[in-house]
Amino acid sequence: MATKKKAAKKAKAAPKKKAGGKKANSAFMKPMTPSELLSAVIGSSPVPRTEVTKKLWAYIKKNKLQDAAKKTMINADAKLKPIFKKAQVSMFEMTKLISKHLS
Repeated sequence: MATKKKAAKKAKAAPKKKAGGKKANSAFMKPMTPSELLSAVIGSSPVPRTEVTKKLWAYIKKNKLQDAAKKTMINADAKLKPIFKKAQVSMFEMTKLISKHLS
């Protein structure tokens, strides 16, 4: 009988976790307004940062702007060049450059 009580205590003591174990960061979910240059690529409506990245990647893949030899590099077209300020950027650098165009 004592083992049932111990098992019940352990079950009560263990905190319940949500699926995934982490809470979503609300800063990423806050809608951001894109600049004029960026809105030409992803649209002008305010969207969260996560959605900006998704839309940008959709644009890159649709227009085949990912470098064929080195997949981590993005080739800028006429719409992306004013945002990136150079002909080619890495996908890691891209997110930093995009953040300057969100408010």
